[in-house]
Amino acid sequence: MTQTANHSHPFGNYDNPLRSQPIVASLFRLAYTFHAILKNPSSLSSRSQIKKKKKRKTSQQLFLIVSAVFGMNNPRNKLAQTGVTKVQTEAEAGLETSHRERKSAGGMLKKLKSRRNQTEKWPVVTEDELRALGTDISPDHVLGLRAVTEDYLCRPEDNIYNIDFTRFKIRDLETGTVLFEIAKPPNSAPVESEEESGDADSSAGRFVRYQFTPAFLKLRTVGATVEFTVGDRPINSFRMIERHYFQGRLLKNFDFDFGFCIPNSRNTCEHIYEFPQLPDDLIRQMVDHPYETRSDSFYFVDNKLIMHNKADYAYNGGL
Repeated sequence: MTQTANHSHPFGNYDNPLRSQPIVASLFRLAYTFHAILKNPSSLSSRSQIKKKKKRKTSQQLFLIVSAVFGMNNPRNKLAQTGVTKVQTEAEAGLETSHRERKSAGGMLKKLKSRRNQTEKWPVVTEDELRALGTDISPDHVLGLRAVTEDYLCRPEDNIYNIDFTRFKIRDLETGTVLFEIAKPPNSAPVESEEESGDADSSAGRFVRYQFTPAFLKLRTVGATVEFTVGDRPINSFRMIERHYFQGRLLKNFDFDFGFCIPNSRNTCEHIYEFPQLPDDLIRQMVDHPYETRSDSFYFVDNKLIMHNKADYAYNGGL
């Protein structure tokens, strides 16, 4: 049996009551406009063939949306439905392929730039004051710190989302040179909590020591790629605040939003660090006093502190 599409109203029954809804009506008008353009391309000013193909694909995709609203049970819609089946199938296949690639590649790489915080506007707090808050430490609290912490502000077991950092790489973004890279051995056991491990070092798995050459302090933009896995809970509003100090002086505050992480996923992102221009005399002091440059990295989920990592730095490598 030959079926004919409705040329007057190609997206379904004109009398369908759903069309009275403003959003639905807007979708209909938009899709109908694209359909009219495709039927009469000569009405447009000179367009390339590529642009016509893009419009055709867009119209077909819009038709998928509109037909779902107006109902595809109308016999007059059957022919048009056949015309978009391939588009829908290819889109689904593309999504499935992309999903497989993300799985095997360790997640799509997101590039994250730091928020611009004016740290001087935050009320000054001390480490002891924050420790008295217990588990109620928020981003606003740590932004008020004026010195590096001497101890950790949370426990390993506060990481109830089972976030596990598995790979870390630092590179110069101007040249692409890899400056530092480390990866967690596959199938390695997670770090035990203090209660489980008795008198184990509380910094285990939470402290890193770096040694760079003096040239590192001349870099302007550095990318830090981090790969991490999450447990069986979804993570909303995952945020890291990293504060760098030299001999008690705050050098720079970095503030990154990871965004949403789905449960049981592996995620990869690159933090873009834009370093301030340091005076030559300060650079000499940082080179002459290794490991007196220190940092705190605070990790929050829904504005609650769940992880705290620390690091120190030397810039006398090769001397």
